This record gives sequence, structure tokens and C-alpha cells, in this order.
Amino acid sequence: MERTEISEIGGEFALIDRIAAATNNTLPETIKGIGDDAAVIDSGEFYTVISTDMLLEGIHFDLSYVPFKHLGYKAVAVNVSDIAAMNAVPKQITVSIGLSNRIPVEAIDELYDGIRSACEAYSIDLVGGDTTNSRSGLVISVTAVGTVAKDRVTYRSGAKPNDVVCVTGSLGAAYLGLQVLEREKQVFLADPNMQPELDKHEYVVAKQLKPEARTDIIYDFIEGGIIPTSMIDISDGLASEVLHLCKASNVGIRVFEENIPVENPAMLTATELNLNPITVALNGGEDYELLMTISQEDFEKVKNLSEITPIGFVTEEKGAFLVLNSGQLVPMKAQGWNHFDA
Repeated sequence: MERTEISEIGGEFALIDRIAAATNNTLPETIKGIGDDAAVIDSGEFYTVISTDMLLEGIHFDLSYVPFKHLGYKAVAVNVSDIAAMNAVPKQITVSIGLSNRIPVEAIDELYDGIRSACEAYSIDLVGGDTTNSRSGLVISVTAVGTVAKDRVTYRSGAKPNDVVCVTGSLGAAYLGLQVLEREKQVFLADPNMQPELDKHEYVVAKQLKPEARTDIIYDFIEGGIIPTSMIDISDGLASEVLHLCKASNVGIRVFEENIPVENPAMLTATELNLNPITVALNGGEDYELLMTISQEDFEKVKNLSEITPIGFVTEEKGAFLVLNSGQLVPMKAQGWNHFDA
């Protein structure tokens, strides 16, 4: 039998496209299947949105520096972020875990303390799941369920020329936090008597260990009557998500380098690590902020929301480009996290 490596077909996203192309949904209730941040199901008066993410030890997290409570919180937050990306409000989650025999009950209690803390923060219920044995470390799979009014659901595919490209919060800090944690881990392995120096990096480390889904923005949109024309959460880096919107909406996007929001603590950490903060923002990933396109009409309302920054605009001409401060156009490439290259 012929063997083809996943990397040969283009990696994770090409694999998803391959699976989607071979999948034929037949039920009228299935409004949106594979290809967006969440599936969309017609539930009568509203749409139900459903998203699943899996976190694997050694691939997505390292228990040598990730506390179980933080891990539980993050596992929920990254799924809730997908619900928010559909302009929906999260309601319930299920959590399934695969456990190796080296994980004690006390650690599991800590994990679920974090899960319950996230449930409280996002006003959602933990309604079920599964537990099983794992021979390859800890595995966590969370499914999140939310609801959205039928006239408010937002996909990746609705961007139109002249829409304003916006992003919530700031970018790059989560990746920098990971670099700091990995550096301190290597220092400890070389000399177990050395204590980690994390005090001046609290901001970036917190962004990595305990990210927050931007459900607050969704409530702002509901209150302000704002409906983005397209939206996606930033899990794999800004550049990757811009390309997703371009592909799904069949448009082009220009992002201005000078407008990309990076907080001062992230700037300082990037300088310390000899990294370009804009490159980190474009390719780092795990920020779980929201990237969106806003119509000119709704942009007048968005101007009043301090957590949203306009970074560019949508064009009819295809292609995603970064506009440097010099005015030069540089093609954007998806160089962020790829699970199958890990």
C-alpha cells in the first residue's frame, strides 16, 4: 500500500481540507460543517455551535512547568474562544481525559479545579465527558457548545472589500511566555539548584499559561448591535488567520505593520530574547484573541470599544500582504504552529 506523509500534502490544514472534501453532510439541520471555528446546527429559533479541541502532553503542554489548574482553565478557554469566533455565547462543555498511571488523584483534582474555575468565569456548565487510560501521557479533549441568533452568526467567509480588519487585545505575548518557560526549564535541567527567574516576565507567562477567551467582546457586540462580516480566533498566529479569512471569503487583506498591537512587556521580552515582536505577533500563536472584519457602517460603533484595534482593510485584489512602515508590501505566509511538524 502506498504511504503518504501528512507533511507531503501540506500539513494540518491540507489534511482538514482533504477530510472536508470527502465528507457529505445530508441533514438539513447541519448548516455548517468542517471548515470554520465551530460547526453550526439549526436548533429552531437559534443556531447551536459546537467545537472540539484536543490537548496532548508533549505536543501542546509540558507538565514540568504547566500547573494542572492552569492547564484545566486553558483547555476550556481555547474551546470557548472558538465559540466566540462564531459571534456566539458559550453555554456548556464536556471534558474527556486520557490518564497515565503516573498522574495521581490529587493532580486530577487540580485539573478539574481549573476547569470549574473557567466554567465560572465564562458562565458555562460542565455537563459530561469520558475518562480512559492513556499510555502516552495526559490527553484532554474538550467540546464546547454555544448559541447564537440566526441573524448574528459570523463565519470566516463573509469579508467584503473595504471592510476594516480589526483585532482584539494584543498579540505575541503567549509565544514569548512559552519561550521564557522553555528557557528556564533548560536552565533548571542544567542545574537543579537554579531557581526560575519569572518575576519580570509575569505578563507573558500568564498569557501562555492562562489565556482568556474574548467572550467579553461578544457581549459588547450584542449590546452595540455589531455583527462582524467575518471572524476567526487567533490560535496559530495572525498571519495564518488572515490567510484563512482571505481563502474563506475569496478576498485580499492588507495589514499595516505599525497598527499591530503589541504590549510593552511583550516588546521588552522580545528584545531580551533577540526576537522581532512583529514577527512574533504574526507567527507565534496561542493568543486566542479575535481577528475580524467590520463593515464601514459598524466600524463607527466599534471605534468606541477600547479593546479593538483596526489593523488593515479588505481588498478585492486577492492576497494577504503586510504593509511595512516603509510602505513596502510583503506577502504574508502561514509560519505559525503546525501540529504535524512538532
